[in-house]
Amino acid sequence: MPESKTGCTLDVIALRGIRARGRHGVFEAEQQLGQTFIVDVDLYVDLARAAATDDLACTVDYGAVALRVVERITGAPVALIERLAALIVDDLLVIDGVHEVTVTVHKPQAPITVPFDDVSVRLHRAREYRGGADA
Repeated sequence: MPESKTGCTLDVIALRGIRARGRHGVFEAEQQLGQTFIVDVDLYVDLARAAATDDLACTVDYGAVALRVVERITGAPVALIERLAALIVDDLLVIDGVHEVTVTVHKPQAPITVPFDDVSVRLHRAREYRGGADA
């Protein structure tokens, strides 16, 4: 299990298969016609307080996370799924309680000329540790 820079063990909230239609891609047809993108998210958080209190306020609302991801997929088009993944990571790292994020963007309808099942990009980023009372 990963540890935060403060030394505490981090737990994971995982969302798999968030789907929405977006207009991302290098080719004009991709941006005009759109296609389905699928996103997987791992949020690295400390869930000890939520587990002890059974209080939603002590955890990350994964429904709200899913909505943020869909808003990004359906939002302004970008050329590369690497960029889309980075934007999603940035959106999620600002959520209180999220220390690290892994985001995988799948593009199963990518314009590839040979048979394939999926193309994906996976990014893992951590919030910078600031130390002190504001960490």
